[in-house]
Amino acid sequence: MRIVSITDVHGDRRKAEALSRVLSREDFDILLIAGDVTNFSNAETAREVLGPLLDLGVSTLAVHGNCDGRDVPALLEELGVGVHDRRREIKGVGFIGVGGSNITPFNTIWELTEDEIRAILERNYRPGDVILSHVPPRNTKTDLTHSGLHVGSSALREFIEAREPPLVVVGHIHEARAVDRIGGTVVVNPGPLFRGHYAVIDFDEREKRVENVELLRL
Repeated sequence: MRIVSITDVHGDRRKAEALSRVLSREDFDILLIAGDVTNFSNAETAREVLGPLLDLGVSTLAVHGNCDGRDVPALLEELGVGVHDRRREIKGVGFIGVGGSNITPFNTIWELTEDEIRAILERNYRPGDVILSHVPPRNTKTDLTHSGLHVGSSALREFIEAREPPLVVVGHIHEARAVDRIGGTVVVNPGPLFRGHYAVIDFDEREKRVENVELLRL
């Protein structure tokens, strides 16, 4: 299974169109979108941004980010791609989603306590599932800010350590574009699409393991 993952589009329709042109020439199975489709904007903007990507006709799953408008999660559900606090199965692989972020100093639109994040994971996860989360796990390359602080979710980190999902796709921290490992789990932050970043992940659906990750740029 070939997975394309993106995050943090922040309303940049031109980058979404550019990526869709690239992907139209590629063979892949699933598109994962790890939140912040908009930049504090509404469902109408999100629909415009997502349009070129959904037109590819490929199985797509998405969560909202902390900077998406209040009506964006409902739009993702309407479009049939929303996976926040739920589980979807595609080609024998389960995917669960955690939208929004942990608590930030900025009082953004969608923020969750660590207990809420933990509850979503416990409620939906089955062994071997892939986690799609806007917020990364704490103390990894994928949650490290320019100032040297790790600002990811401690609940997600603890869950990964306990359950070892094969793959966790995240976003949120723009400068933390990276691939990291927590035990047997591969954690991927593709980097923000508004800066042209995305990732391609080769995933063995039978063995439930990551075979390869490429961090790419338009």
